[in-house]
Amino acid sequence: MAVYRVVFAALIAAASPPVAAQAGAPPAYPSKVIRVVVPYPPGAGTDLHARALAQKMTENIGQTVIVDNRSGANGISAMELVAKSPPDGYTIVYALPAQYAVNPALYPTLPYDTVRDFDPIMLVVRTPLVLFAHPSVPVRSIKDLVQLAKTKAGDLTLASAGNGSAGHLCLEMFRLMTGTRILHVPYKGAAPSMVDLIAGHAQLSFLAWSTAGGHVKTGKLRALGVTSAKRAAALPDLPAIAETLPGYDIANWYGAAGPRGMPRAVVTRLNAEIQRALNTPELRQGFEREAIEPIGGTPEQFGDYLKSELVKWGKLVKSSGLRID
Repeated sequence: MAVYRVVFAALIAAASPPVAAQAGAPPAYPSKVIRVVVPYPPGAGTDLHARALAQKMTENIGQTVIVDNRSGANGISAMELVAKSPPDGYTIVYALPAQYAVNPALYPTLPYDTVRDFDPIMLVVRTPLVLFAHPSVPVRSIKDLVQLAKTKAGDLTLASAGNGSAGHLCLEMFRLMTGTRILHVPYKGAAPSMVDLIAGHAQLSFLAWSTAGGHVKTGKLRALGVTSAKRAAALPDLPAIAETLPGYDIANWYGAAGPRGMPRAVVTRLNAEIQRALNTPELRQGFEREAIEPIGGTPEQFGDYLKSELVKWGKLVKSSGLRID
């Protein structure tokens, strides 16, 4: 009788799929290269800390994690690429409010839906932008800039990473709150917009400190203020724009997501590995020095945050009258 029980148990075990398969996850994930799609060109702030995370993840998991830069069209092509990729965890996107929350309000039609087509993985980091000016612009404060912009209506130009980028929306909020006219010039990413700002082809730009802060020390750029409601801990001597314009508050953030339908175990593993990389002391300290605040959290928390951001940025786009056909 004992023999029958052993045979019966063996048959049951053979007929039952492994635990990993029951959960819908490849048992050896990850078993090949993971591609992180970044909707901006190399050299931009997004690219730099995406690469730092990818390098640390590669070290931790023993599989190569690469950054794939897909710039242009305000990240639409990058988001579409990931949305239509196999939901196996080997292609994910590392994107910003511009792609997740602004584009849906800015464009009448999109080839992707933020909520329907993506599985949130993690809200990774948050950072304010900094309003930079070329040294030829005779201003040293936000108050000076408002006065100059009203005196030279339409003569000042602001370079941004593209239509609907956080820098563009920072300008729209600034114009709405001050009644000024500053010409917006969109570029294909933060890096090329910074190049033209340094060259003096544009007078102003909202950029991440990690992208342009080094040029303040060399005198190539001047920093006027941060876009967060309060001063950034890493930049205590730089005033918040809100100190001159109460209520001004825009923070850029970066989140990871994959195609809808990824196995839950894969989402959980990616979330854990990004958090593990984010917790590395040297990475965390490096981010904080550049005024980048590590966030982390669960996929569900990021999903809820995305929904609230769609509402927030949608209202700003609507109030500014922006629309791209």
